[in-house]
Amino acid sequence: MGEKYVVALDQGTTSCRAVVFDGYGRIVGKEGREFRQIYSRPGWVEHDAEEIWECQLSVLRKVLDTTGIKADDIAAIGITNQRETVVVWNRHTGKPIYNAIVWQCRRTASLCDELKQRGLEDIIKKKTGLVIDAYFSATKICWILENVDGANQMAQAGDLLAGTMDTWLIWKLTGGKVFATDYTNASRTMLYNIDELCWDEELLKELDIPPTMLPEVKESSGFFGMIDSKLLGREIPITGVAGDQQAALFGQACFERGMVKNTYGTGCFILMNTGKSRIASNNNLLTTIAWGIGGEIEYALEGSVFIAGAVIQWLRDELKLIENVAESEKYANRVKDTNGVYVVPAFVGLGAPYWDMYARGAILDQVQIFV
Repeated sequence: MGEKYVVALDQGTTSCRAVVFDGYGRIVGKEGREFRQIYSRPGWVEHDAEEIWECQLSVLRKVLDTTGIKADDIAAIGITNQRETVVVWNRHTGKPIYNAIVWQCRRTASLCDELKQRGLEDIIKKKTGLVIDAYFSATKICWILENVDGANQMAQAGDLLAGTMDTWLIWKLTGGKVFATDYTNASRTMLYNIDELCWDEELLKELDIPPTMLPEVKESSGFFGMIDSKLLGREIPITGVAGDQQAALFGQACFERGMVKNTYGTGCFILMNTGKSRIASNNNLLTTIAWGIGGEIEYALEGSVFIAGAVIQWLRDELKLIENVAESEKYANRVKDTNGVYVVPAFVGLGAPYWDMYARGAILDQVQIFV
């Protein structure tokens, strides 16, 4: 028997990647590709879920082609993904009924305000560890059910499924045989009780989301299902799933209580492992599930900054000031002093600790507002 490899699928906010590791944890191949960001209105961000599936499958096939690794040599596949972004699809046809609504999207801010006015802030924080914000999946599902023709009726009839991007990829990879997510992704929906480890019936009723829409929740490390043999020529087990920031916490070996990682990517996310204890922040940090492995749950505190590296993409794609990401560093190095000018990258509101859904980006100096 030849050497076995593990493939990680990284479904991010702006790109899909596939990375192959050997038995020593060394990267032996990687491929990536960007996909479209859909800005249909100010503050709205969408992805085409079918495009993401095609993109993710293509980089998986490409990395095997470029490395010469055969499907027979792959021991397992793991998935990590952008969190909170949600897609709703028809369980019979497998087709999305609307674009995936991205975690950055602010369209449900007014619905979040309504939930606050109904006095649900404390109960949601107690049950889910989260604040009420358009960032999370719950109100995105509500928006789709309320605004797509016939969606609410289909949901009540049990014809619709909803999931974060890991769930969508698992469904597609297994040929529609497996409808599942893991603890980390479930904990980002604003619907999951992180103490009782279940979809919370009270919250589902408050938001009028049928429980039949939601996936089975599994441990982060474990068997999720076999990918369809039609995709790579043989079945391969999916044995690990985690939201990207929790995966980064684990990948940085933050296994002990008190260990912290900070990620600079599309946004910035700092997570602290709090062990088996769920800790509530007094400073508007989130309490979330770090992972569930071996029958045990570990928790984390999280501070979320929505926009960081995405500013560079904005400079490239929207303002056309640069042609590639590397140019941003070149220009930054040419400036010795900003003369007091700075950017507040609140393009989609502010996350921790402010949680202001209506804040917007600005370029400022000490006395003037430029944008």
